[in-house]
This record gives sequence, C-alpha cells and structure tokens, in this order.
Amino acid sequence: MLRWIDVLKFAKYSNPEPPHRVEKTDAEWRALLTPAQYHVMREQGTEPPYRNAYCRVYEPGQYRCRGCGSVLFDAGTKYHAISGWPSFTQPAARNIVKYAFDDSHHMQRIEVRCNVCDSHLGHVFPDGPEPAGLRYCINSECLLRVASTAAELE
Repeated sequence: MLRWIDVLKFAKYSNPEPPHRVEKTDAEWRALLTPAQYHVMREQGTEPPYRNAYCRVYEPGQYRCRGCGSVLFDAGTKYHAISGWPSFTQPAARNIVKYAFDDSHHMQRIEVRCNVCDSHLGHVFPDGPEPAGLRYCINSECLLRVASTAAELE
C-alpha cells in the first residue's frame, strides 16, 4: 500500500520503472484522442468538476488509461470524495503511475501521470480515507472504465 511519504519520495527522487513503455508522436496522439482528451492528457488540462463521465460511477470494474490501455485503478478503490472528479485511494500497481511536483496555478501539488505512456491523469493529495490517506483525483477524460462482469457487458 502506497502512503504519502512514498508518493513524495517518488516525486523527489525517482519513479518506479514502468512495466513497459508506449511512445507515440504528437500526430498519433491527436488521431487517437478527442480534443478534450488530448487537452487533458497531453497538455495537462483539466475537465469541469462534477460534469464528467465517471464522477458518480461506482460499479465494479477497472479504469484503464485511454492512451495505452494500462490498468490504472480498480473500482474497489474508488470513493465519493465530493471533489468533482473520480477519486481513488490506490493505483492498481505500484509502478503504473508516476509522480511529479506541480506548482502550476499558484498551487503546490503532486501530478499523477501514466507511467507507461506519460499521459497526465490528475493529482494526488494526502487527504484521502485511511488506512493510506491518499486521494487520487483523476480526470474522467483519461480513463476508460471496463466492466468486470458479463452482465455489465451486455
């Protein structure tokens, strides 16, 4: 289980090695992503709070990166944080996201990126529920929810 101290160490010193890498040209990213997805994932934008695809979705499943298909989060770690964006307590694997200090917009935050394709996902904060106390605040534009049951797929 990752804790805030782990996130800070990764951001300051070195992120874990990704399971593999996906590299695309800017033209390939533009062809793959919608303009809104491109803005968030490649230009570090954000989507409007509360008016996004997964803010109020809590069914079982996995949340994958729209850029490379990597499993980023499991729905079992998703919770209602009243932040306006999907919130998770832990990534699917220790090495699937990477962290960087972000002082844009006159704030000090930790940015979260896909460790496989380097897409911007959102930010992580130390105000989540116990036991780890983490809140991964992630843009829906970056995510693709995959149902976990056959009934959901119908």
